[in-house]
Amino acid sequence: MADAEFAAAWRLVRALPAGAASGLFRFGADLATRRGGAGVAQLRANLARVVPAATPAEVDALVREAMRSYARYWCEAFRLPSMDPADVHARMDPFFTGTGPFFEALDAGRGVVFAVPHSGNWDAAGVWLVEELRRRGLPAGFTTVAQRLRPESLYRRFVAYRELLGFEVVAAEDAVAAHRALTRRLRAGGVVCLVAERDITGTGVEVQFLGEPARFPTGPARLAALTGAVLMPAYPHFRPGGWVVPIGEPVPVGDGSPLRGTGGTRAAVAEATQAIADAFGRLIAQAPADWHALQPIWTADHVARAEAG
Repeated sequence: MADAEFAAAWRLVRALPAGAASGLFRFGADLATRRGGAGVAQLRANLARVVPAATPAEVDALVREAMRSYARYWCEAFRLPSMDPADVHARMDPFFTGTGPFFEALDAGRGVVFAVPHSGNWDAAGVWLVEELRRRGLPAGFTTVAQRLRPESLYRRFVAYRELLGFEVVAAEDAVAAHRALTRRLRAGGVVCLVAERDITGTGVEVQFLGEPARFPTGPARLAALTGAVLMPAYPHFRPGGWVVPIGEPVPVGDGSPLRGTGGTRAAVAEATQAIADAFGRLIAQAPADWHALQPIWTADHVARAEAG
């Protein structure tokens, strides 16, 4: 049923006028906010940490905007395959900031790892990246990792959607194949994009994130350590009628060359992962409503959920 619903959405949302589709998703977001539920409650708790000085009424307003932002992502995702990549690139290009070190790395033939949170429209940012690489005459696309969904047909549908946009998608659960694909891309001077603020596998490291303990995945920093790639945090978010993607300063991992010693690598990876958490805190604060954090992020929330359930 879930697979059939998503298949219908990809057909029907593209058939609607853009304004009607946007209004429909906005209405659905407001309805979901009023109904509440575990996801909305967790979103409120997460956003309250981003804006600790906000009043309860201000947090409520921020949650409403965040749910509308999340709905906008889905509306655009269903329409994105029919959009012209050149048009997406043109609308986003002036708002893709901090690209200097990225372009320098590409020109030097050095791989780049982008670490991003769940925010804005990361698929549209990926379309910009695919088009930018094509225009520079570089190997097509980039590699990313996806968590396997259930049912399997729904997972395959999302993989096909992102492959249609020009992404190479590997399953997170197939760790060996994923590692090979990611390192191969980076050692060839290509680009890898990884969502990096949720430790889904339980193998991450503890960081201080906006003043509280959380666990972040080490994948982005570890790949940079192993391959000598440049590690860069980025925060896709929205603007009226378009998108914004500020890229943070490169995060050093050791001295920038591939690391070999296990102990040194572990320490460098932990330090770099903390730097990603720090950068995410600064970037998310620029547009907190576009951070789609409906799941537990901080250790305290994971503990509370485990105790309750």
